[in-house]
Amino acid sequence: MVGVLLDEIGQSIPPDTPHAVSVSLPTWKANVGYEKGEEWVLSKMRTGYPRFYIHTSIRDFANLIVQAYGSEEEQALLFPSRSVACRCVGFLRTQDSSLQTDEVRIVELVSNPKPGTDIAATNPTPGLSAVIFPKSAFKVAKAFWQHTGEGISSRRADYCRRLFEEGVLGGIVEPSSLERPRKGPKRYHRESSNSKAGRQGYVESEEQIPTGHHTIQSHSEGRECSLHVEERYGRNLDMSLVSKAKLSIRKRIAGSLTADVELGQADELPVSAQPTRLLEGFSEANVYLYPTGMSSIFNIHRIFLSARGSMKSVCFGFPYIDTLKILQKWGPGCLFYGNGSSDDLVDLEIRLRRGERFLALFCEFPSNPLLKSPDLRRIRALADGYNFAVVIDETVGNFLNVNVLPYADVVVSSLTKIFSGDSNVMGGSAVLNPQSKLYMMLKEAFKVEYEDNYWAEDVIVMERNSRDFASRNNRINTNAEAICDVLKAHSRVKDVYYPKYSPSRNHYDQCRNPNGGYGGLLSVTFFSPIEAVTFFDRLETAKGPSLGTNFTLSCPYTLLAHYGELEWAASFGVEADLVRVSVGLEDPKDLVVLFERALAAVTAINNSNGTKTTDGPFQPSREQQES
Repeated sequence: MVGVLLDEIGQSIPPDTPHAVSVSLPTWKANVGYEKGEEWVLSKMRTGYPRFYIHTSIRDFANLIVQAYGSEEEQALLFPSRSVACRCVGFLRTQDSSLQTDEVRIVELVSNPKPGTDIAATNPTPGLSAVIFPKSAFKVAKAFWQHTGEGISSRRADYCRRLFEEGVLGGIVEPSSLERPRKGPKRYHRESSNSKAGRQGYVESEEQIPTGHHTIQSHSEGRECSLHVEERYGRNLDMSLVSKAKLSIRKRIAGSLTADVELGQADELPVSAQPTRLLEGFSEANVYLYPTGMSSIFNIHRIFLSARGSMKSVCFGFPYIDTLKILQKWGPGCLFYGNGSSDDLVDLEIRLRRGERFLALFCEFPSNPLLKSPDLRRIRALADGYNFAVVIDETVGNFLNVNVLPYADVVVSSLTKIFSGDSNVMGGSAVLNPQSKLYMMLKEAFKVEYEDNYWAEDVIVMERNSRDFASRNNRINTNAEAICDVLKAHSRVKDVYYPKYSPSRNHYDQCRNPNGGYGGLLSVTFFSPIEAVTFFDRLETAKGPSLGTNFTLSCPYTLLAHYGELEWAASFGVEADLVRVSVGLEDPKDLVVLFERALAAVTAINNSNGTKTTDGPFQPSREQQES
């Protein structure tokens, strides 16, 4: 079986998937055009990665709200609760000092059910909060949406829009207000009754989640298509099972549920005989769910700032872009060690000995896109000696392959990736280490700060997608190693970045589970930019953002993530023409053939024209752009 292959720019990946989290950018030229904002690409974009591209369902619903409560000079972004909306307002004000107080406001959409309706009788209606602001401030508001991952999902937008159009959701307009700074060092303050009353959209308990199949019926033909596709592929959404679905997801993340079983059977199974989280006192009670992976990172950072006070953090290793932006833009900033090397740890220790103190160290295991594994043992020793927290993002390694929890105070992950695999739903998690010195402090902080904003329909889809996570992970590990072997054998491949072949492999192996592999993500560079372009354009896989999909997905990662800072990225070894590959479930023989074909094209250009090399950040030539 060959995976998804799309030549059409802007098509969802997978095709015809209303809530897809990837989009087709099938050529190098298309990726450059997208980053430059060229109309020939942007006009074809039907979807995109949800934190970077605001889904049409969300955008259209936001426009309806502006029509009802705003003006032609304004825009809106939609958030799952008032507290999140207030954080957006706060970000707007700190980042754009030109905004006047009355130019930014929150509209809360709350339940106003019609008497006698089934919704009024049986389904407490969820709310949401719209932040309305001048169009000139959209770039700043969009940065909050992208960095934090706290915007609503497209499924939630579809559901709430129908209720809004039926008059079941009504708006309460209020001036934008920010939470006052909480006084008292390292103390926790619960919300007042007035504050909670103003947050009517917040889901307080599992019982307040909508139930019944009618909750996902359409307000348009497009919504009917969405429902048809999900039902066709066994994704018929039973909203009454949301509580059980959340528990099953948390058990899978905890490692106590590994079997591929229906939701009703999960409670009857014994705890896995080989749990992946080998830590005394650990259970699913230490797992918290978030609507996106970046939301988990943002909120962990926010909770640490609230609980421990305002201190700089450390970003160790070259991270996914928004992790660094969060640490830089919220709080007093961060110390960035982009190489994540042993020399960087020496420098950090020198700073600590001199009296510098830090809130937390954030790192990925392994990193994206260079697949480096930091020395977690040494980091843990420094954290214990100098009292800072360690937050590890295990998205790329994943908990079936590696067990990083003993070295962390908190482990975060994007469930959107391999945990889901289907590229049609977002999700994130945060896992607390019960052996951490900070554990009791964190548990108390979570009682005050944690909001469960994970939308019910997304939960159902995520649970069903994740049932076969274990078997998928094993196959993807095997496939990735087969592709690495093909790439490493080619004379024009400069470097293959993969944990198994990394100089930091010993650090990875220290955390690798007995049956764990090296993951499904790899990156490759060539000796010249023209070779990278040729390889990418000839590679017959799906091409777009995201990773961890059930099908092989490729992208020119540095162009997409760091187009405006290519030289900066290169200074940390992330070359402009790096190609990142997320390996899928296809037959390994078929995958090998696809990669051999692309490499043969690289060989052909060398045989016919000789190898061209360039200095500095790569831009396609006119001939390449026209090809």
